Amino acid sequence: MLIGDRGEQHGVMPIKQALEFARDIGTDLVEVSPNTDPPVCRLLDYGKLRYLSAKKERESRKSQKGTDLKEMRFRPNIGEHDLQSKLRKVKEMIDDGAKVKLTVRFRGREAIHTQLGLTVLKRVADELKDDVKLESSPAMEGRSLSMTLVPNTKK
Repeated sequence: MLIGDRGEQHGVMPIKQALEFARDIGTDLVEVSPNTDPPVCRLLDYGKLRYLSAKKERESRKSQKGTDLKEMRFRPNIGEHDLQSKLRKVKEMIDDGAKVKLTVRFRGREAIHTQLGLTVLKRVADELKDDVKLESSPAMEGRSLSMTLVPNTKK
């Protein structure tokens, strides 16, 4: 079955005749449904079809939101006000839908006192427990202690 680009049907015809017909009117012969009997073809501008499908794909990709991984660094002996200010920033990141990696950096002999870093991370996690889930628990990576928080799906 041969179908024009405006939906009009041209009936059943041999492939050669269909190709000539398409060439005469300046369009392409595109097979739409090869598994039917007889196969269904359309007369249309194939370049335009590819352009429109690529444009639609770009538009759909534009509306998708990828998950960002953002990082907030702390020190083991961070001051109260600094901690509260960083907590506000982390909450903003979580509200925007980003994953947040919390890192406590140790310098010099601070690395001996990892419990201070754990205290900081646990305090941050406790403050945000309503908004986040723990993706990875605190773990040492070289001279830093880090954990990852993800936004809570049920809000």
